[in-house]
Amino acid sequence: MPLINEKRLDEYIRSVKEPYEKSLECLVEIPTVSSDPACKQNIRKAAALTAGILKAFGVQAEVLMTPGHPVVIGTMVANKKHRTVLIYNHLDVQPADYSQWDQDPFKLTIKGGRYGGRGTTDDKGPALTALFAATYALKQGVPLNFRFVWEFEEEIGSPNFEKAIRSRKTLLHAHSILVSDTVWISRNKPAIPYGIRGLLTASLHLETGDRDIHSGLAGGAARNPIGELCKLIAACHDPATGRVKIPMFYDDILPSGKKERRSFEESGFRTSGFKKAHGLKKIRFEKAAQVLDAIWLRPTFEVHGIAGGYRGPGIKTVIPQKAEAKISMRLVPRQDPRKIFSQFRAFVKVQNPDIHVRREAFLDPYLAPTDGKHLQAAVDAMQFGFQKRPALIREGGSIGAVVSLDKLFKVPLIFLGLSLPEHGYHAPNEYFEWTQVMGGIRTFAHYFERISRII
Repeated sequence: MPLINEKRLDEYIRSVKEPYEKSLECLVEIPTVSSDPACKQNIRKAAALTAGILKAFGVQAEVLMTPGHPVVIGTMVANKKHRTVLIYNHLDVQPADYSQWDQDPFKLTIKGGRYGGRGTTDDKGPALTALFAATYALKQGVPLNFRFVWEFEEEIGSPNFEKAIRSRKTLLHAHSILVSDTVWISRNKPAIPYGIRGLLTASLHLETGDRDIHSGLAGGAARNPIGELCKLIAACHDPATGRVKIPMFYDDILPSGKKERRSFEESGFRTSGFKKAHGLKKIRFEKAAQVLDAIWLRPTFEVHGIAGGYRGPGIKTVIPQKAEAKISMRLVPRQDPRKIFSQFRAFVKVQNPDIHVRREAFLDPYLAPTDGKHLQAAVDAMQFGFQKRPALIREGGSIGAVVSLDKLFKVPLIFLGLSLPEHGYHAPNEYFEWTQVMGGIRTFAHYFERISRII
């Protein structure tokens, strides 16, 4: 007889709407921007608050301090003989440019079941959803124990995560891992990824003088560092196709099979919906197969900013003394970010030996098997939760903690994300929705009962 009764589950979900919103409000209203040194005390405050939220649910919580930002871990043990699920989420967020938001990004707004604010969908809303679901599963007698790992450095590449978790490896030992930090294909098509891309970030620096100089006095003879960085960037990749031109960049890529590509094409992905969700007026490709290849199967080279010279109103005709560019590369299975960085640095040296390349972060790609009982349980659970069969996909983003957790525990790892493309990961006016919370709690509760029988 099933332990999760659908009618009782739906009654529980309705009953927790207000406490869910209060908890989300507490989390959103602390600016946990991990990339901003000024937010360090905010993040420590949020870690203490998070531990308090976990304790209110009966979870034994601990704040692990690191050389950077803390990690909060929690244990919920019903019976030491039961198997254990480790649930990972992150509570740090991207910066928010107030000028681009219609509201204060660090004040939760609730309008018709929509929760606005930085971190609502990435990843504070899904984290709370999983917590409410695990609590319900235990109350219904599902024979599992739970470990929670809530990180505050995911948005900067998880530099201290692995060491912190390794220090509590015995305590956090689990038989299965659940990650809820991924995005569906569209509102109408749930998605379960089995692979994510890795990441390499770097900054390029060029200084050609002691000070900015008048272009009428030295222009034509003086070097322009912004122009030279632009020339290098153009040599690195083709902006029309996105193809990277760094030698040997594609040598180690794991080729995809026809079956995988066919599965992607049958997933319900639509280019028009993709453009609308992300606010894109034009893209490089219009065919769905080409877009999917670009965002899931191929590596990237992106430029995120170029700084240097005069940036005020009007034009000040000076040649800047220095310039900086910020770049990243999303990498696919078998590409090693360390090897790619060495190739990139060597390429830059040949193109312009005066440009200094500074490494920022490395994250390895991750690819899981596309079969197995855990994945089938996840598919069935999401169909139960949202009344729609999910697509099995890869995802273009990166989660450094996933690679660390896989390395440390070597157990099945499942992605059950709840975010939609239009929710605005890393974008202005980010939001989450109560409908995703409802379906998420249903999904997680069903998944926990299913895997309690197989792990």
